[in-house]
Amino acid sequence: ILIAIYIALPWIPINGSPALFFDVEQRRFHVFGLTLVPQDLWVMFFGVTGLGFTLFFVTALLGRLWCGWACPYTVFLDHVFRRIERWTEGDAVARRRLDGAPWSAAKIARRGTKHLLYAICSTLIAHVFLSYFVSIPRLYDHMHEGPLAHATSFGIVAFLTLTLWFCFGWFREQFCVIMCPYGRLQSALTDDDTVNVGYDEKRGEPRGAKGKAAGDCIDCRRCVSVCPTGIDIRNGLQMECIGCAACIDACDDIMTKIGRPKGLVRYDSLNGLIGKKRRFIRPRVIAYTLLGALGLIAFTIAGWRQARPFTADFTRMRGQPFYTDATAVRNHYQVRFYNKRNQPARFTLHLSSAPEGYTLSGADTPIEVPPRGEITRPAIVVAPTAAYHGATDLGIEIHAEPGGVVLRHEMRFLGPEPSNSQP
Repeated sequence: ILIAIYIALPWIPINGSPALFFDVEQRRFHVFGLTLVPQDLWVMFFGVTGLGFTLFFVTALLGRLWCGWACPYTVFLDHVFRRIERWTEGDAVARRRLDGAPWSAAKIARRGTKHLLYAICSTLIAHVFLSYFVSIPRLYDHMHEGPLAHATSFGIVAFLTLTLWFCFGWFREQFCVIMCPYGRLQSALTDDDTVNVGYDEKRGEPRGAKGKAAGDCIDCRRCVSVCPTGIDIRNGLQMECIGCAACIDACDDIMTKIGRPKGLVRYDSLNGLIGKKRRFIRPRVIAYTLLGALGLIAFTIAGWRQARPFTADFTRMRGQPFYTDATAVRNHYQVRFYNKRNQPARFTLHLSSAPEGYTLSGADTPIEVPPRGEITRPAIVVAPTAAYHGATDLGIEIHAEPGGVVLRHEMRFLGPEPSNSQP
């Protein structure tokens, strides 16, 4: 299901745009029906903050649940590449036997088939990743027009393909241990009540073979052999543990075979493993919950307010703040219109609040903006010398069609001291 979600997000249309799409070239960011332009990126701060503290909350409560069960890297590694490996080379015992066998036609065929499938899957995943930044129709065109016509896209896909092939084919969980900072961050987010994969030392020690007067652990080392990062969970919680539960399944299988209760290795907190009461509600969990909820609520409210199909920025032009002559005082502005819709839009400006005699020129006629486009136009506010009585605030309304959307801006009209502006 997670693989389907990761692949399908750029294909699912919401309000005429992909569910999740970062159009870097056009400077448009589409997030589940919300279209953001660069001026709206402050909204993303709240979304990223909310998601970040939500991850902190999950980590404080359930440890590295994200790493073991939802991280795209782990999902593709376990459910795509490991399955290919098992299909082409067999289980762990068969793979070890194949590793020790001399090179033969059968071994070359198995290894060649595995890496061919690895290369195909890596290429597909690279294209899926690129589809988050290049629209599906354009990506399709890039694929059919050849690499020289779109060298940048081809280079990105080639680099990602080789990187994924290397990581999934050889580097694997070492990426999580060496390169991903989340494992190191975990130590600052968890405490003795956080649920992690743990070994029940009270029940398992002392270790010994079955039939001897010892604990339940028979020291078969199955938990070590199945661990993708090669750690011994019996040595306690370690940074390398990604919470995949492979050691739990292996240990439970052994316990079933020797007629002992399951759960020698299980999901539990450090307090739970030593027999203490486990607390789910505690200060850090409450803090992460409140901060995460605050960020997501702020993102929802800010996103809803910024989800207008049209936006416009009104800024003062560089250079002199105002120009004067014997007849008038002039302020030069720059207006940038953004059309977030898939159809043309028309913008009209006028002064909604200004002293008598003030006029707007340059952008007072209707301005056509193409679908999902932007246009910049100059605008000049002119104040006749007789009507000018000093700096003042102006109200500007921008009417956008279709839809009758009204955008309002306030600008400061600057000029000389009134006594100096008279002829």
